[in-house]
Amino acid sequence: MKPAVQTFLAKPVDDATSRPLRALWHAAHGDWNAAHEEAQVGEDRESAWVHALLHREEGDQWNAEYWYKRAGKPVYKGSLADEREAMIAALLKG
Repeated sequence: MKPAVQTFLAKPVDDATSRPLRALWHAAHGDWNAAHEEAQVGEDRESAWVHALLHREEGDQWNAEYWYKRAGKPVYKGSLADEREAMIAALLKG
């Protein structure tokens, strides 16, 4: 795991953290419901991208594909953990 991702996941998140990153933090810490609530509120492409991952994690592939399309991203074919790490790294870069 990339050091920046490890550092991000090791600390609690706060309101200064973007909603997509907060959603990913909750997902990485096993709280799918909190993650989904954070992702669902956002209307931006980053939130849609995270929303796609969460529905993929849930096993709802059709819904995941809808959210990937809204995010303008291809459907990810690798592991959930790899996708989550890649998302966190990309969102941390801004």
